[in-house]
Parts: sequence; structure tokens; C-alpha cells
Amino acid sequence: MTEDYAASIRGKPIPKQHVETFLSTHALRGAGNCAINHDAAAHERRHRQQRRWATQVIVTDELARHACAARRLPPPDDVLPMHLLTIPETDVADLGSIIAAALAHSPAARALLAALEREQHIPETAVRDYYDRNQDRFLTPEALRRGVDPYDAPDPSDIHPYEQVQDGIAQQLRHAAARRAFFDWLDRARADVVYAEGHEHPGDPSHPDHEHRH
Repeated sequence: MTEDYAASIRGKPIPKQHVETFLSTHALRGAGNCAINHDAAAHERRHRQQRRWATQVIVTDELARHACAARRLPPPDDVLPMHLLTIPETDVADLGSIIAAALAHSPAARALLAALEREQHIPETAVRDYYDRNQDRFLTPEALRRGVDPYDAPDPSDIHPYEQVQDGIAQQLRHAAARRAFFDWLDRARADVVYAEGHEHPGDPSHPDHEHRH
């Protein structure tokens, strides 16, 4: 790999310029104002980690494009959208910032996740089990207003009937299963990636700035 490339996927290079363009276009919220950061070393560490973070987003997009092509899914847009999209904080908390950003910015990643969700089969027994174990989530508005304790043998009329919420539960479980499948796919796909120095995963313990988070 030459010094002009941030990473290589099965021999196909990803130019460093793609990473720099992404970083300059998609500012990281909460990154802080560099003008008031008097610790130059800390600022440089942050910049290196941002570069590694951006590399992972770009790599995830490229891997997703390969996966979509292999699945014969409709081709996504040719390039990442060059404007800042808002990434929901709940997605960052649930998915990690790299995957949340990749899904926000990569049509291919979103297409792959949607395909994985369509493939998930949730047994009816799992749906019923979720309903039975999470009665607190299915209290009626009237029961909530009265402060009914869902763990103290509530009256059946205080709980939404199973048939009323069954489809919603199944969809929720499919969504969660698809996200797990996406994580598994990405872990396997990353095995084919070779990174240039300075573009490793932010959590890679082989470099001194690593952070064990995504």
C-alpha cells in the first residue's frame, strides 16, 4: 500500500483524500473549539483519532457496497452525501458512533441493514415471551395515569392485549436481530481490510492513542 492510501480492501485502495474530504465535510459534533485548546498534544491526539474514526466510516461504506453487490441489491448512490446529517444520540448509544455515522451517511450500509432485517425470522413464541416478560411496556394510558404497578398483578384491562401489540413487538425484535446481524457481518468483513499507519481502528491497542469505544 502506498502512502497515498488510508486502507486497502481486498487489494482495492481507499485514498487518504476520501478520509480528509469526509472529515472536512462532516464535522464531529462536540469535538470542541480547537482555537481555545491550549494543549497542542491533546489536540493532535484528537485529530488522529478523528482521522481513524472517519477511516472506519469510509471503510464501512465500501464494505457495504461490496456486500450489496454480492446480494444483487439495487446499487446505492455513487458517493457519500456531502452534507452534515444529524446522527440521533440514541443510535450512537445503541450502535456506537462509527456504525451510527456509517448508517447515517452510507446508502449502501442502510440498504444492507434493511436487507438483513427482511431476512430475520422471529418465532411467535419469542414475541409472546417478550410480551409476558415486559408487561410494564404495555400498560394502557389509563393505567399509567393511575400509577398502576405492572409487577403487582395488574388487572388484565390495564394491559394492552397481546393481539394488539404482537406485530409491533415482532417488528422491534426483527430490527434488533438485524442490527446484531449487521455487527456480525461487519466484524467478518473487516478481516479483509489492511490499514495504513495512522488510519487504524480507534480502538486498536497497537497504537498509543487507542480508545476502547466505537
